[in-house]
Amino acid sequence: MPTVRTALLQSSGRLGDVTANLRILDEAAGRAAAAGADVLLAPELFLTGYAIGADIARLAEPSDGPSARAVAEIAACHGLAVGYGYPERDTERHGVIYNAAALFGADGAPLAHYRKTHLFGDFELKWFTPGDEPLVQARIGDLTVGLMICYDVEFPENVRAQALAGTDLLLVPTALMHPAEIVPLSVVPVRAFESQMYIAYANRAGAEGDFEFVGLSVLAGPDGTARARAGRGEDLVLGDVDPEALAASRAENPYLRDRRPGLYGSLV
Repeated sequence: MPTVRTALLQSSGRLGDVTANLRILDEAAGRAAAAGADVLLAPELFLTGYAIGADIARLAEPSDGPSARAVAEIAACHGLAVGYGYPERDTERHGVIYNAAALFGADGAPLAHYRKTHLFGDFELKWFTPGDEPLVQARIGDLTVGLMICYDVEFPENVRAQALAGTDLLLVPTALMHPAEIVPLSVVPVRAFESQMYIAYANRAGAEGDFEFVGLSVLAGPDGTARARAGRGEDLVLGDVDPEALAASRAENPYLRDRRPGLYGSLV
């Protein structure tokens, strides 16, 4: 089976400027496609910026809004799947906004949509409603791809649920801040190893309002190593997801097969 080249866009874009951020995403998609990428992943709330405060009500869009259509065109134009984060306005529940992520295929068709289930900190708890659908998946080539957002991946139960559902590559747009560098440096690679999958973790970079994002975006492999790693600044890094290496790793590390769920009742 062919490898799937994955590009991670590490950028905070332009705060509050959706048009500029769509241009940045388009430019990154062009660079990623030229490097042979099949998938481009941008960070959490990439289209608007993270530290937008009350502007979130103005900048939030429905899942099929103009920005979604623009990203679909970017994906189709460059011929690669594109995943990104944005604030979603619920068109059926007035005033409800989700911290959401969307994934479009290389033909511009919508593949998956996810609402962050574990909100982090006072900012998110004030402005967002948590999602209640923990398992969202799609297909890209021969891979089953899952979606999560930032804090969600820090819960091992979340990632294990994806693994049990057959996820090969977990896409995680994120907005990780100092001093939590342990997450991309240690937690994400361990999650990939213990659940035997690849995890693509695309972070913001630099200062934004009261937040300081640490970068360190990573594509972690099922062996617990970083297959691609960004530094602290703006970057576009690429790494390959190898289905054959994943199958071999799962055979060598049979955590899913050797589980004893009957012993884990206390977890729920």
